[in-house]
Amino acid sequence: MADRIIIFDTSIFIDHLRTNKHANHIQIISGLIRNSSVVLSELARGASEYELDFVKTLAKNHPILTPTEKNWLESGELLSKIYKDKGFSPEKLRDLHFDVLIALTARNYGVTVITSNKADFELINKYKDFYLEVW
Repeated sequence: MADRIIIFDTSIFIDHLRTNKHANHIQIISGLIRNSSVVLSELARGASEYELDFVKTLAKNHPILTPTEKNWLESGELLSKIYKDKGFSPEKLRDLHFDVLIALTARNYGVTVITSNKADFELINKYKDFYLEVW
């Protein structure tokens, strides 16, 4: 699917930086790569100098998609539903919040999210449909 648009979730980049686990997948990926501002923020948080250089290179080389005001408001509503259904702790909901924003942004643009965080993104996908690929 060469015409699809892709956002890599933070988990893919972290796996790649730490273990090079997804090198083969990344080399043969077809489609246009876009960045999520949320993912870039997550990557920069606590990053080493080398990792910050990686984030800056990503930002320079691929257009950045950002959650809208509507996405922020919708993310709170979605997390409220998940809380009511699953009873997650405030800490778990906080952990899910950025993933929800990534998913909602991807949905805006019809973009595929590629992640290795299967459980959280499949849960979000049950509440709000978006294109998802799990590695």
